[in-house]
Amino acid sequence: MKYIIVLLALFANSVQAHEMTPTYFEFKPSYLEGISSVNLRFFNRRADIKYYEFNVYDKDWNPIPFATKERLLKISYLGQADIEIYVRNDDLRFITYICSESKILKEDIGSTLVSSKICSKMK
Repeated sequence: MKYIIVLLALFANSVQAHEMTPTYFEFKPSYLEGISSVNLRFFNRRADIKYYEFNVYDKDWNPIPFATKERLLKISYLGQADIEIYVRNDDLRFITYICSESKILKEDIGSTLVSSKICSKMK
């Protein structure tokens, strides 16, 4: 049994995903009245994925309305970007997660791609 575990450890490939920081975020007042914002840094570690979608959710994973420059972001392998998310102050009490989800292109579906979802949680 020990030999099998050692062999698996030697031949295992590391799983690469995208990153989003900070892990625990805080909204701050924006320049618009009644609107708050948060700035997240996004980093793509996946060579096979170029597009990512952003969403905001409550504790039960229901979507919450938000605004951003781009909900669907194209970012190259090892590229990074700053994403500014805007929400109404009335919705702040409901927000729990901001998530980025990889989007697989239709022509890439034949390959063995895995979609990934990374979420940051509100403090």
